Amino acid sequence: MTELFVSYARDDEARARQVAEALAAEGYHAWRDDELPAHRAYADVIEERLNSAEAVVVLWSQAAVKSQWVRAEADSARNRNILVQVSLDGTVPPIPFNQIQCAALSWSENPVDAAGWRNLIGSVQALAGPKVEATAARPRRKQVAVCVLPFANMSGDAEQEYFSDGISEDITTDLSKVSALAVTARNSAFMFKGHAADVCEVAQKLSVSHVLEGSVRKAGGRVRISAQLIDGSTGEHVWAERYDRELTDIFAIQDEISKAIVDALKVKLLPEEKKAIEHRGTTNVDAYNYYLLARKYWITGNWGNTDQLDLVIRICRRAVDLDADYARAWGLMALVQCILFFTFARGEDDGIAAANRALSLNPNIAEAYCVRARHAYEQGHFHEADEGLERALGLEPDSWEVNREAARIYYFERRFAEAARHYEKAVALDETDYHSWNMLCSVYIALRDAAGATRAAENAVSAAESALIHDPTNGSALSTVVTGLGILQRRERAEEWIDRALLISPDNIFMRYNFACTTTLQFHDPEAAIKLLESVFPLLSASAYKAVVADPDLDALRDHPRFQELMEAARERLAADLPNPAAA
Repeated sequence: MTELFVSYARDDEARARQVAEALAAEGYHAWRDDELPAHRAYADVIEERLNSAEAVVVLWSQAAVKSQWVRAEADSARNRNILVQVSLDGTVPPIPFNQIQCAALSWSENPVDAAGWRNLIGSVQALAGPKVEATAARPRRKQVAVCVLPFANMSGDAEQEYFSDGISEDITTDLSKVSALAVTARNSAFMFKGHAADVCEVAQKLSVSHVLEGSVRKAGGRVRISAQLIDGSTGEHVWAERYDRELTDIFAIQDEISKAIVDALKVKLLPEEKKAIEHRGTTNVDAYNYYLLARKYWITGNWGNTDQLDLVIRICRRAVDLDADYARAWGLMALVQCILFFTFARGEDDGIAAANRALSLNPNIAEAYCVRARHAYEQGHFHEADEGLERALGLEPDSWEVNREAARIYYFERRFAEAARHYEKAVALDETDYHSWNMLCSVYIALRDAAGATRAAENAVSAAESALIHDPTNGSALSTVVTGLGILQRRERAEEWIDRALLISPDNIFMRYNFACTTTLQFHDPEAAIKLLESVFPLLSASAYKAVVADPDLDALRDHPRFQELMEAARERLAADLPNPAAA
């Protein structure tokens, strides 16, 4: 059946069910969020369904107009030109959706009796094709679906995990370029990382026909890769091979694995797809290895530790020294330079030169568009920033870096539903990302989603405590634990953590800021919060000041005289660096 996505407010659930049932009778599968699987993150599944839908039916009502989720889903559909609008109660869609045709669907019992039903069906047919009885001539959906499980690191060195993960991701990317294959997204496959999963169960859970698993052993100048393609319904091997070669052959091995899978599945590889698979961005194996290492430090780093950001930049520089045309390394360096410059007011390079270099080499480097988006946001050009994010997300919807940056900008634009969607994607891609779990705590509180905030808090505490095992001085992780404990109503333990953290890292202003947010939001103690902020405000950068302006965690302090004094002093100090004072 044709896939439709039905977007609606919770108050309209009964009518949404009726609409979905009526669409099913017409030969369409109308997906609603009552089909959410229990084991998947809400925002992650919603995004997958939105991206796979051939038409999105938005049911507007007085309640839907107030729903940030409905607006976000409608905006996603509008950007893809697959939006079908319906008014349930005569409500006019909000700006900018009021510029698009909207069917009137007021009815008493059966929606098909409503005057606007034929208009609705006509729009659906125009986007998604005719109903199922008339689809004999239409091409069938892809029947061959593959999941690439994360390859096991057999090197005997946990520090080599980045290399085996990189191989898995690259093979996933290669197979995704084959139009005859459906390939499970990286974040879904990596849910099974570190688990001895039954292949048939994996295939069933992810609705794939085949599973690729393997291992990587890297030692000195040699690499051994074993891979096997397994039929998900029988558990039988369809293809298996072991490659034991020089490390310089790594690109050839990846090409051979991808092509062997295509041959084993008996699907057609088009000439342009073969060319795309063989394009690695660099022919220098050492540059490739440095890029994977830099990305490992970037993903697993201590958010707020500027020394770690400097390290990522240095490793990227080594990669581009080895291959000056390595666009991906330029793109990652640009993103980290940009964050170091704006978020932490460190460094002299704002990342724009490296971003432009990346795009001159490859116009499809998503991180570079994130850098341009961040620059536009900092200058108050919010529409331009959104366009940059949309371009980046369109290029790499499953990129951890891109989703983190998109979430951050949407959060400080107070577009919380969209921020939630992308922070959820970030933690689905890397569940140890305690910073994103921390931000999700704030997002769900802003959305008044108590269950979401509790879930985020529990995961934030767990991920941050794991990080603290490796580095007990990690101020970002310490503040994340406090945020989570505050939401979970464990004030006494949270205050113990605050005392401990201030002793361990007394000069960490970002940690103090987060403590002030928890003290304001969860402990309802404005005086204690302002005392923490008094040492923070004189050190704020212009970007950090704008973040304070937008941060919902501090809304309860906005009318406090001392907070207003702090804000005014910071605004005057930073006036020259605030190009859009009206927005601030």
